[in-house]
Order: sequence, then C-alpha cells, then structure tokens
Amino acid sequence: MGNVYKHLTLEERCELASLRKQGCSKRQIAAKLDRSPSTISRELNRNASQKEGYKPVYADEQAWARRWRGSKLDRDADLRHTVYSCLQGGWSPQQVAGRLALEAGHTVISHETIYRFIQAQIDRRKDYSWRHLLPRSKSRRGYRGRKGGSSTSLIYLRQPLSLRTKDADHRTTPGHWEADLMAFGNRGHSLLTLQERHSRLLLTYPLFTKESQGVAHALSQLLAPFPKHWCQSVTFDNGTEFARHYQLHDLGIQTFFCDPRSPWQKGGVENVNGRLRRFLTQKTDLSQLPLDYITRITQAYNHTPRKCLGYLTPAEILAKPVLHLKCESTFPPSRERRTFP
Repeated sequence: MGNVYKHLTLEERCELASLRKQGCSKRQIAAKLDRSPSTISRELNRNASQKEGYKPVYADEQAWARRWRGSKLDRDADLRHTVYSCLQGGWSPQQVAGRLALEAGHTVISHETIYRFIQAQIDRRKDYSWRHLLPRSKSRRGYRGRKGGSSTSLIYLRQPLSLRTKDADHRTTPGHWEADLMAFGNRGHSLLTLQERHSRLLLTYPLFTKESQGVAHALSQLLAPFPKHWCQSVTFDNGTEFARHYQLHDLGIQTFFCDPRSPWQKGGVENVNGRLRRFLTQKTDLSQLPLDYITRITQAYNHTPRKCLGYLTPAEILAKPVLHLKCESTFPPSRERRTFP
C-alpha cells in the first residue's frame, strides 16, 4: 500500500505563509508542518503569485481550480440529453451552444466544452459513437490557425480577383478558366483540373510533383491548342504551386488569384473536384492508374448534361472546330463512351 496523500488545508497554508515571512527554509517549514519538503516546494512553485508572492487564500483558490471535477455535461444529465438530441438532429456544437444561449438568455454551455466532452468520450471511454454526431464525423479536430505570413506575399505578379472583367464574373463570354489541384495520398501526386467558366468544359492533367514549374508547363500544354478568344484568363487559389502563373502571359492569358482563404471564389472547379472524387479517391495511386481511365472520366464529364447549361453538355456548347482539337480532355461525341468500365 502506498502513502495516502492529503492536500494542504487553508490553515496550513496560512502557517506556511507566516513561516515564509520569518525567513524559514523549505525544510524547516516542512518539519514544523509535518510535511515532506517536496510538498512544500511544489506548493510554493504552483500556487504562489508572480507579483505578490505566496498568499494563502490565493494559493487555496489556485489549488481548488486545478482539481478536475468532470465536464459540465458529465455533471448535468438533462443538459447532456439536450445536447445529444441536438447533435443527433445534425446541429453543430456551435449551433447547439448558440441556440441554448438564445433560449436561456445567457450562456449555457460553450461549443468548446461540447467538443472537449466528445473528445473525452473517445479518449477515456473509447466510445467512438460520439464522433458520428459531429458534422464531419472526425475523431480529432483539425489544426487551428497558425501564425505566419500569407502565401500571397510569395507569389510574383499576383493580381487579385477584383481586377477580373465583369464578363468573366457573369460567365457570359468564353475563355475564362479556373484551375486547381486534386491532392492524393502519395506525396506530390495530384491531378490538375481546369474548368472553363462559360461552357463548364473540363481539362485534366496528372502530375507527380507540385513544383510550380511543372504546373505552369502543364497549364500551357492544356491551353496552347485553343484559339485566343478561348484563352483570356485563368483564376487560381493562393497555393504556391501556381507561383509561376506569369508564364501564361506569354500566351496572352491573364492570371488572377482568389482572396486569401476564399477558394469558394472559384467554386466551379471546386465542384468539379468533388464530382471527380467519386471515381478518384484520395487513396488512388496515380502512378498505377492507366491514363486512359482519367481520360474517360474527363470525357464523361464533358458529355454530361448540365442544368446550368439548359441540360446541354459542355462539349455541345463548344464550336465544332474546338471539339476536334488534339486535346486529351475533349473528344468528338462519336468517340465518347458514356459509361465507365
């Protein structure tokens, strides 16, 4: 059996403070209080104020505050049931906390407390059913924001999206593109996706490195076969893989960048990536995937009717001369297979 540890009482802390003022050493104080010298040392290190030194009442409050008495949801069964019901209904922890505060007229519980409670169920009790109540069903929360400069400062000749023409914003004229990279599990493997805003035409190019020079070369290869009026501008996010965007200026193509942390400003290509994930999951190994498979997926997308196009396909929006260009991502309708193998 080990020794039973007993916390210092407020009376003992008062006597400790008095002996400390008299100039007694830690061992002398421990002998008079019948305590271990290490107990006195920890008490002075943990509960003393940096400005005013050791104060008995302040030390007692500090020691009490550090005692873990369980989560608020552990102690309040009714509140736990309410929070659980809301989460089951598809609410996020922030929505739950905000709604309870609105109904009660004061803060009932914070969303951070709900997140910590769910994490405790997973870590301490190994109850993974709680994670399915979260919007993304994750066992761990993502990384918080970190200090540091934005990547926008590293991009040479960067132009903000606000300088792009209104025709591009309204999708009334062809020739304005959006570009993005689909990342995969293998380091450096990605799929360059390029969508034209007016026709929703999709071009793809597999990459095995995210170096900006390789990305710029792939963009040039995809856009070079098109007429000039189909190559007016390209919009990127602020990833440094697009740092050599200015090489497209040699083709007469303007380049623009979304605002920081605003990839939704190029929502067309973001939607494309979500659709392609049905066939190209994150665990896909591009090096083992036949190029013909990626081509067929791209073909099928370009020959799928779109509601935003009046149920025409992107390929039908294009002029016939463009359809017959030697471009891997666009093919005449006669060569198209509408189903995947």
